[in-house]
Amino acid sequence: MAIRKIKADIFSIGAIDWDRKLFDELIPLPDGTSYNSYLIKGSKKIALIDTVDPEKEDILIDNLEKLEIKNINYIIANHAEQDHSGTIPKILELYPNAKVVTNQKCKTMLMDLLSIPEEKFIVINDGDTISLGDKTLKFILAPWVHWPETMFTYLKEDKILFTCDFLGSHFATSELFVKDEAKVYESAKRYYAEIMMPFRNNIKKHIEKISNLDIEIIAPSHGPIYSKPEFIIDAYKDWISDDVKNEVVIPYVSMHGSVEKMVNYLVSCLIEKGITVKPFNLTKTDIGELAISLVDAATIVIASPTVLVGPHPAIVSATYLANALRPKTKFASVIGSYEWGGRMIEQISGMLSNLKVELLSTVLVKGHPKKSDFKSLEKLADEILEKHKRLK
Repeated sequence: MAIRKIKADIFSIGAIDWDRKLFDELIPLPDGTSYNSYLIKGSKKIALIDTVDPEKEDILIDNLEKLEIKNINYIIANHAEQDHSGTIPKILELYPNAKVVTNQKCKTMLMDLLSIPEEKFIVINDGDTISLGDKTLKFILAPWVHWPETMFTYLKEDKILFTCDFLGSHFATSELFVKDEAKVYESAKRYYAEIMMPFRNNIKKHIEKISNLDIEIIAPSHGPIYSKPEFIIDAYKDWISDDVKNEVVIPYVSMHGSVEKMVNYLVSCLIEKGITVKPFNLTKTDIGELAISLVDAATIVIASPTVLVGPHPAIVSATYLANALRPKTKFASVIGSYEWGGRMIEQISGMLSNLKVELLSTVLVKGHPKKSDFKSLEKLADEILEKHKRLK
């Protein structure tokens, strides 16, 4: 990856990972990702803000050599996760005089994860600053915006906010700054849905906190840089708000056609009532697309066959994910089929404890759905419509 100049004496020197398709062995990456690392050359001292995933450390080291960096004074660790911190030990080996600047919690994590000696750290608190001579770094603690040790770094003179994972996007691109706003919006929303959504309430506080800063550029550690900060800030304000849309998300599995018939009928009923519907066949779905749909939807309807006495394992997984992501969804229902019995409805409902939802009517059919069952689905659609009307 080439060295790109952001402003005078400020460079992006990280790595693009075009081929990575899975993150944390869980999150699909249809567009790859990047590990952004930033070098700031002050008149007296030099700082490196975050590093790269260890698999890409050669790119970071090569870029430092190309810039003829003989000494690094500070390695700023905004976040302990290894895709940003994993190359810190190698940088300390190459630049033995460097100190790792971070908060106390992040220091503890980096010692645990990477065995960095305690004497290599400078511990900062919220609002502390470090001078590089003609440039000043201010540190802003942002716990539970992602991990408990997360922080941001603000470069005062150049009005750049380095946010690490926050406000980022898993999007491999050769463009330094955002150009294709529609594409970046889509990638950033996926990133928010899969990673940031569980921390929605904490994000609200820290969006307010950074609103007091004079920001010209937001430089995250994944994806392109924002030269128009309001683009991503406004998007986040929408996503983290309590407002939901007239949308229903239906994750489903159908083993022998019964549930699929129910879902198709309910989808048609909802469309006729002017409700946007997003069904997801979990045997074919990119789980990230399901997560994105949950950002705005007012209602989730979980549809499952009964396997032995409980829900289908794929439904269990999707329900667990929805519960963990804590979307702002307002209503939930469960529909499905069985043959000899079970507690599928109760089990799925019990897995939604993190969601502050009102549970609507459920529809459980024996075998293939019959005329009376379709009538029940029509009533469920009517109930959803009435609930959505009250949101306006």
